[in-house]
Amino acid sequence: MNVCFIMYPWEDIDAENDTSLALIKECAKRSHGVAMCTPANLTIRNSVTNAFCTVIGRMEKIPNGLKTFYNKAQLREEMLPLAGFDAIFFRANPPLDPIMLNFLDSVKDDVFIINSLEGMREANNKLYTAAFGDAHSNIIPATHVSKNKNYLVQQIKESKADKMILKPLNGFGGSGVILIEKSAMNNINSLLDFYITGSDGVSNYVILQDYIEGADQGDVRILLLNGEPVGAMKRVPGSDDHRSNVSAGGSVQKHTLTKAEKALCKQIGPKLVNDGLYFVGIDVIGGKLVEVNVMSPGGITYINKVYKPKVKVEEKVIDFLESKVIDKLQAFDRRTRLRKTVEDA
Repeated sequence: MNVCFIMYPWEDIDAENDTSLALIKECAKRSHGVAMCTPANLTIRNSVTNAFCTVIGRMEKIPNGLKTFYNKAQLREEMLPLAGFDAIFFRANPPLDPIMLNFLDSVKDDVFIINSLEGMREANNKLYTAAFGDAHSNIIPATHVSKNKNYLVQQIKESKADKMILKPLNGFGGSGVILIEKSAMNNINSLLDFYITGSDGVSNYVILQDYIEGADQGDVRILLLNGEPVGAMKRVPGSDDHRSNVSAGGSVQKHTLTKAEKALCKQIGPKLVNDGLYFVGIDVIGGKLVEVNVMSPGGITYINKVYKPKVKVEEKVIDFLESKVIDKLQAFDRRTRLRKTVEDA
């Protein structure tokens, strides 16, 4: 099959730890055609959606190491029609560009897209957790989202906890996540001003979330494929940062899912699949869902490393991708045969 990865530029890839690169390498290992483009590379030519793609040349032998594969890859640039691919794997970083989705709307019936455009529109930001209807905070911590500074200050004052988490709605990779304390209320007004007031004059939404006890010990990243967990790791904050994200200096450890974490996955899995969100990363603390990452969930390489050599998550993901492409092709062939029968009658 031929797969187009819509993602960040090739030169921005972390050649040792990048999840997208692991997925690309697995496709190349199976002799699938692989191309990449950024959202800005999408274009329309003669009313057909194309992309200025970076195509990876086929290799006689795929190197074992991820970094070696990256360094040896032969790249060429070509404009290609997106409807000519069997699958589109969406791996661009947040925030989601709605114009990009409009380009892809024209090919969604021709190509299997992971994750689905409808699911991406619904779940591309941190508001998606509210869709699980957890009014009593059983699976998600109490959360407030607003641009209204006075309202947010009031929620901090009324909170029974001494600490809360403050973060921008469109952040990713732990960027902008800070821990606030009631004992420092004098600083909170200026912090909210900074987070809410955008540099372009447009105000930004801010998330205020109850602090979960034990968060200082780290969180759990769980990767779900077709609604089922396929890998997990514990992320532990560095000595100088409260955030567990590896990009923020955190480290990773082996992790066996707890009973509560398994129950959480079972509860949210069906909705994810129903929304076309087949490959998702969730962040969990103390058995509670903190975030759902649907745009470019990472963690494959780290999970593989801590469970080496037993786990290769990318193999399961590409197995699933192949099965969905086959299903789509078989359905198309069946419709073609049935239509011919009707036409020949």
